[in-house]
Amino acid sequence: MKSLFVSLLFCAHLYAQTPLAEKIVKLRPDTPWKQVAAVKLHFPSFHPQGMVKIGDYFFMSSVEVTRKRQNNDGGEGIGHLFKFDATGKLTAKISLGEGLIYHPGGIDFDGQFIWVPVAEYRPNSRSIVYKVDPKTMKGTEVMRFEEHIGGIVHNTEANTLNGVSWGSRSFYRWKLNANGNVTNPTVSPDQIRINNPSYYIDYQDCHYIGQHKMLCGGLHSYKTSPDAVAFRLGGLEVVNLADNRPIHQVPLSLWSPTGAPMTNNPFWIETTPDGLRAYFVPDDDDASTLFVYEAVVN
Repeated sequence: MKSLFVSLLFCAHLYAQTPLAEKIVKLRPDTPWKQVAAVKLHFPSFHPQGMVKIGDYFFMSSVEVTRKRQNNDGGEGIGHLFKFDATGKLTAKISLGEGLIYHPGGIDFDGQFIWVPVAEYRPNSRSIVYKVDPKTMKGTEVMRFEEHIGGIVHNTEANTLNGVSWGSRSFYRWKLNANGNVTNPTVSPDQIRINNPSYYIDYQDCHYIGQHKMLCGGLHSYKTSPDAVAFRLGGLEVVNLADNRPIHQVPLSLWSPTGAPMTNNPFWIETTPDGLRAYFVPDDDDASTLFVYEAVVN
């Protein structure tokens, strides 16, 4: 199965891709997804958060908790950005954050930099936003913000950074200048906060897909009755960054062997000649596996 996976990565470069945004909106709840690979990660992955694929390599943010939270004090830990190959072998890593700010979130790649928010492990807290050069694995601090930013994307057409809060209940937008610096770094959250009108899923990882749209993956817990055991349903959502409203929502009925929704945390989706290929790492620690699925989209 691993050899098939490597072949799939190679073939992805041999055709001109239809824009991802155009294929994503054709997904339906009954679209069949076929698992084509499951690759064990051969390194301590801790609690994965966000992921991008650049060429044949994957870059994944993760939080290592060294002291669990008590009474919402945030706990202690280390923020990681891992680089690994198609066989699950770690090839490079860096640490990001400082002090109580150690929880990386969902990440994005704009063609030059990987954008990584790192926050305290609690809502309504603080964050540092970094950009990382994937070639050198060097991180540069871009800004600090008095709020927990759990995911970020770079809208390269509007030249803005767009962030989501803890649980994705709020949106934030910052303008970048020609030098890539934030023009309003000291603005308060109250001044730019926009409420997310969608409650179907809480976003865990988001990526810019062009046309002023971002694609987010996440999950939410539901009960069939007040006393029933909750079940977790994953899904995908396309958000129009012009007005911060969802324009396409689709549940994803895929679970790992542990019962975790595939969109539990990191994901990445790309186009294929027949449709879409999706990569997920829904589980933590020793269970961490890169699952690869494909769907035909007409």
